[in-house]
Amino acid sequence: VQLVESGGGLVQPGGSLRLSCKASGFTFSLYEMRWYRQAPGKGREFIGATSTVSGVTSYADFVRGRFAISRDDASNTAYLQMNNLIPEDTAMYYCNVFVYQQNHWGKGTLVTVFS
Repeated sequence: VQLVESGGGLVQPGGSLRLSCKASGFTFSLYEMRWYRQAPGKGREFIGATSTVSGVTSYADFVRGRFAISRDDASNTAYLQMNNLIPEDTAMYYCNVFVYQQNHWGKGTLVTVFS
């Protein structure tokens, strides 16, 4: 199983970024894909998840409509669209999948929101 995040970078407050998570090594369409983040000095925080099987996409309360998760099963890619970014969104962003009875993580992509 391999997960590779991309799309992070530097952005000003109010800006937008779209993160991607390219997956391989498992049947992507069958599994829920999750996004997490970890800010400096803090624990890893759940952002949301999406499942083709259930048709459900869910979010943590703090997202408040600013983020949107989607997926393209044809290309084995999950996305995290982030809008109206604020400095508190500065973090490493990770995608995650539980498959073959294990949690799998990518190496993350860094998002820095600065003014």
